[in-house]
Amino acid sequence: MRRLWHRLREAWLYLVVCVVAGAVALLAFVALRTTLQLEKSRQQTVIDATWSVAAERIDRLDKMIVAQDNVIAANVDVGAVSSLAQRWLPTAPRETPTVRAVLVLDAASPELEIVAFVSPRPGPEDAAFRRVLVLQLLPRMELHIAPVEQLRHLHVTVGVANYLLSYWQRFSGERPYLVIAWHDVSRLVHEVMPQLYRDLDRHSRMNVIDQQGRAVFGPAIRTGGPMVSLAFPTTLYDWRLQVALLSGQDLEAKASRQRLTQIGIVGLAALVVGLATIAVVRAAVQARRLAALRSDFVANVSHELKTPLASVRMFGEMLLTGRVASDEKRREYLQIIVGESERLTSLIDNVLDFAKVERGRAAYDLQCGDVGAVARQAVETQRYRAEHLGVALVIETEPAMARIDARALELAVINLVDNALKYGVGSSRIDVRVGSSAKPKPSVFIRVVDGGPGVDVAEQARIFDRFVRGKNARALHARGSGIGLALVQEIAEAHGGTVVLESPVTGGTGAAFEIRLPLAKPDAAVS
Repeated sequence: MRRLWHRLREAWLYLVVCVVAGAVALLAFVALRTTLQLEKSRQQTVIDATWSVAAERIDRLDKMIVAQDNVIAANVDVGAVSSLAQRWLPTAPRETPTVRAVLVLDAASPELEIVAFVSPRPGPEDAAFRRVLVLQLLPRMELHIAPVEQLRHLHVTVGVANYLLSYWQRFSGERPYLVIAWHDVSRLVHEVMPQLYRDLDRHSRMNVIDQQGRAVFGPAIRTGGPMVSLAFPTTLYDWRLQVALLSGQDLEAKASRQRLTQIGIVGLAALVVGLATIAVVRAAVQARRLAALRSDFVANVSHELKTPLASVRMFGEMLLTGRVASDEKRREYLQIIVGESERLTSLIDNVLDFAKVERGRAAYDLQCGDVGAVARQAVETQRYRAEHLGVALVIETEPAMARIDARALELAVINLVDNALKYGVGSSRIDVRVGSSAKPKPSVFIRVVDGGPGVDVAEQARIFDRFVRGKNARALHARGSGIGLALVQEIAEAHGGTVVLESPVTGGTGAAFEIRLPLAKPDAAVS
């Protein structure tokens, strides 16, 4: 029933962990999706604002050119072309600053004869322009598209020169004429565009590019943020205006930082949940293993108590009923009773001391004493058992003083000798040696060595853990509680020392457990 309860509790724990992990995953998905949507919305807002700025600037240039064309149209009378210069030139610098020349062509003649050519700044380029107009520009004009009087524009590059022409048809009676305004593109680029397309503020950049993407006006724009590129709709339609708001870069950088931050937070949360899941699973596995070990511990202790009690009872009843014939047998039975009683006492002391350690209530009365004397007393309690098993129990001691709790240290040595007797199968001798050493620092040692099979290398790291019993103990069906070495380690550390294992020892077999304690000062008084 208890195992079922543990399994149900573990299943509930795993379910909770899975629910938490799922919730974190859902939160991560929602957070990332929301971040991407907000970023897309910000980007669209920036693009819309940039597009509005670009459209407004393009419209201003187109309207300025068309306004000049309207001034030309108001000053041209195709019925009296000779008066064009008189009517237009006085106001040309002010009202039509980018118009380089106005031409009137006889549209009824096959060669489109030029009947008037007026320029505010006559120059050698005029003759070249006439040739280009006749040979390359007139064939590209949409003269056949109605209505014939509608204002149109031609924007074209011939060689290295760029031309912008405004043209429309007029009639004098029934005779058609073609009016052309030749705009100075160079002046548009160098005088008009700097006024219209200068950066609005430090947060924006503008330039004009041609069909090949080369900058006609302004520097090249390099930006990782949103940028709008719009063509001039009616006038300079071979060129495009580019506008980039540097605030868009700021928004992009901010959005990227927010995205990375959210991804980092979600990733950290996922990592925490993952680590928590691993910790919970490991804790559950360890708790289950510890519960199983505790259960085995209770069973082992019960068996350890039951066996010597049965022996004591059996031999006591035989002595009580007088069924023992000789004094030699009576003495043997009494020795067995005493030995089993000592085993019971040792086991109960182990359990009680271990319970104190588990509750954190273990207290030690440390006084300066002879470690060798304590070790000899512990060995003598195990001597009858060793002789009964046919094992020679040999102890060698040197004067060695340390601050010790004699009862606790004796219990630790008894546990080591008891383990050597139980698990050192095949060993005919157990050596206990007490001495002092100067390396690595001055200390007193108690070394217990057996000649048995030793401790498997894979088990040595956990041999001092609570309730742990090696495979050798299980194979031999040796009785034990699994707390002896854990208690030895706790006692050694409480004395400021350590306990170490060496297996195999010299010769390739056996195991040596050594308790190392700090050496007492020479002037310390023996209690």
